[in-house]
This record gives sequence, structure tokens and C-alpha cells, in this order.
Amino acid sequence: MGNNRQLKEAKVLEIKEKMEKAQGVIFAKYQGLTVEQDTNLRKNLREAGVEYKVYKNTLTALAAKELGIEGLESILEGPVSVAFGYEDPTAPARILNNFAKDYKKLELKGGVVQGEVFDTAKVQQLATIPPREVLIAKLLGSFKAPLSNLAYLLNAIKEKKESEEA
Repeated sequence: MGNNRQLKEAKVLEIKEKMEKAQGVIFAKYQGLTVEQDTNLRKNLREAGVEYKVYKNTLTALAAKELGIEGLESILEGPVSVAFGYEDPTAPARILNNFAKDYKKLELKGGVVQGEVFDTAKVQQLATIPPREVLIAKLLGSFKAPLSNLAYLLNAIKEKKESEEA
């Protein structure tokens, strides 16, 4: 019996470390997915750098409680999978949400993003935020546009003066 307790304590520590390290943790109901669908989902998550696991809800709840995260009781009911996003907090939500659109058996239940508990509606909102790289590209594009316009304007003035002198 002591060995079983040690295994559970080790698993709680593992979950706690993953939750601490992750910027976004999303919980989903996966019951009813075929093996092929689950394999496809895991592949999509892995390609985005998201770790996907299934843990006992009681162990997940204990790990969350040790981290001071409250309010996961209703989320951790029934078979629940956990997706850990370490680099992009929106990645697990985005991938799971897109997958759930095609496969109705997958259901978003909630999540924890940077220490804050999100319900299903907030997770779905989070899923609409573009990836970090896209946001950075948009920001850089907005910086570049005025500079490009200024360069175009200065060039047009220069060409106009040259044509007047000729």
C-alpha cells in the first residue's frame, strides 16, 4: 500500500511541475474519440509543442491545490485530458478548439492560463487569439507601414524636383 502512495505522490509532483511550467493548461473531455482521431489530435498538439496527457482527476486536483489554483472541481469531472502549452498559452486552446469543430466528441471543459482559471467560454475566446508569431508579424507590419509611406513620399518629392529641374 505504501508503494501505491509513493506512485501517486510522484504523479502529483509530475502534474504540479508541468502545471507550473506551462503558460496554458487546457482540459477537454475526450470520451468517444476513435483511436485514429485521438492519434491525429496528439500529432497536431505535438507539432505545436503542446504536451497532451490523461491523468486521474483526483491527482490533478491535488496538484492544482498545491499550486494554489482553486475552482477546477467542476472541470475535473468525468474522463478529462490535459494539454500543456509551454511556449504559447493559446496553442492548446486553439488546437483543441479547432479539432472540436470537426469532431464533436471532443469537448473543451476549461483551463488555467498563467494562474487564472478559465471556463469553457473563456477558453473558446482564447482559442481565437492568433499565434504569437502572427501577432508579432502584425505588430512589425504596423511599424513598417508608416516608414514605407514616408520613404515613398520622399522619393516622389525627389522625382518631382528632378523633373522640374530638367
